[in-house]
Amino acid sequence: MSKPVVLIAEELSPATVDALGPDFEIRNVDGTDRAALLAELANAHAVLVRSATKVDAEAIKAAPNLKVIARAGVGLDNVDIKAATAAGVMVVNAPTSNIISAAELTVGHILSLARHIPAAHGALAQNQWKRSKYTGVELYEKTIGIIGLGRIGALIAARMQAFGTNVIAYDPYITSARAQQLGVQPVTLDELLEQSDFITIHMPKTPETTGMIGAAQFKLMKPTAFIVNVARGGLIDEDALHEALTAGTIAGAGLDVFVSEPPTGSPLLGLPNIIVTPHLGASTDEAQEKAGVSVAKSVRLALSGELVPDAVNVAGGVIDEYVRPGIPLVEKLGQVFAGLAQHSPLTSIDVEVHGELVDYDVSVLKLAALKGIFTNIVSETVSYVNAPLLAEQRGINVRLITDSESPEYRNVITLSGALADGSQVSVSGTLTGTKQIEKIVGINGYDVEVPFATNLIVMLYTDRPGIVAVYGREFGEAEINIAGMQIARHEAGGKALSVLTVDSAVPAGLLESVRDAISADIMVEIDLTE
Repeated sequence: MSKPVVLIAEELSPATVDALGPDFEIRNVDGTDRAALLAELANAHAVLVRSATKVDAEAIKAAPNLKVIARAGVGLDNVDIKAATAAGVMVVNAPTSNIISAAELTVGHILSLARHIPAAHGALAQNQWKRSKYTGVELYEKTIGIIGLGRIGALIAARMQAFGTNVIAYDPYITSARAQQLGVQPVTLDELLEQSDFITIHMPKTPETTGMIGAAQFKLMKPTAFIVNVARGGLIDEDALHEALTAGTIAGAGLDVFVSEPPTGSPLLGLPNIIVTPHLGASTDEAQEKAGVSVAKSVRLALSGELVPDAVNVAGGVIDEYVRPGIPLVEKLGQVFAGLAQHSPLTSIDVEVHGELVDYDVSVLKLAALKGIFTNIVSETVSYVNAPLLAEQRGINVRLITDSESPEYRNVITLSGALADGSQVSVSGTLTGTKQIEKIVGINGYDVEVPFATNLIVMLYTDRPGIVAVYGREFGEAEINIAGMQIARHEAGGKALSVLTVDSAVPAGLLESVRDAISADIMVEIDLTE
């Protein structure tokens, strides 16, 4: 019997090949040679890549036997996850391989900014002895502001505390108990910007966080403050940063990531008060080896049909075919749930499965719910194994509840949770019809039936005449097209819930305008971009 073929498309460490073991036929190809790659994919059961090989829909179509795409690293920009999922191909990566390297690079940027290390080196290398020009500052007793207190943020907090600093953090999804456990003071974003001497960002890149540090935020910072971004390009508005650095609004910045990479021609590169590195967050021998070994283990699991911890798109393992269609539904419910719960940290989550599904093992649906909830909350890639850990780290109690009774639909899955401010959030969904259309059928106790769409808007307001005309006019004048709409209420004159699907993302300023116009209690946009 022939062995499964594992195609290695980029240079990987010997330890990676060793981790694969003797059970596979290992083949090598230059992934940047498109014709050679497509030819070799014809017989491949797994392909291992780094960042240079593009595994798009064409490549996946050329690989009829492909079971798993493994990216030896964190980012997945070079892998078409949607096409892979449609083809039943698992995508895995190494989400934790670079966290120590990224944290240490962040500390390196902070130290370099504090002591002008790169500029001082450059001057002395040209025989310029300029001690007074490069007088720096101590980190001792300075305030370090961390935006995003996930795994990397927590590592940085621990390392900066060793310098005798005061560490504060902004993370809307971290409870005060978790912050206290890390020895960090939780604050609002504005408070962090106003108080910090050094600021470092560790947020995921979403429509809400893109450009989250712009001109208004720089104006809140001290003129002696420094800002560092080793997370995602675009979290800082680069035009606003250039203005802040040239005008002296802030003292300096350190960037490892950029909106466009490489940042050829960027005016930031010529400024004397910025330190730049070419996306080196994962560029250590240790991180590269961890990544390769991690995905090699995932490939072994995937090709043996076992549950794969770092699967990005499918859970893998023995999951009943009746349960499997519920996985993407529940992930989307998790994203909607997180959008509704963004005003306060979560303290508990119940994943309730009602109907015929309870006759099967539905434990994967709890994992799918957590994966969806944390997808746009944390900066690292969320998988089926680290999602429960993320909940545990945040002190969130998670339960799976099953009930064979489902009066209105064959199966209904509900995510409900308690928030730190005492409020409750819930969202329910189901699959309907022969085409198994994914629909939202309940939000916070209101009955709706809305197909999922990329952009959803949820509003809660006091029911009264003319409200639909008001928000319809606001969206229309901004050229936001409403594709679908449903309104639910319990009684006339009480609270009404509107769920809209729109054709494009809504600017944050417009949402605030609509909220004010209709005096909404809830006004959130939820982006379900895959």
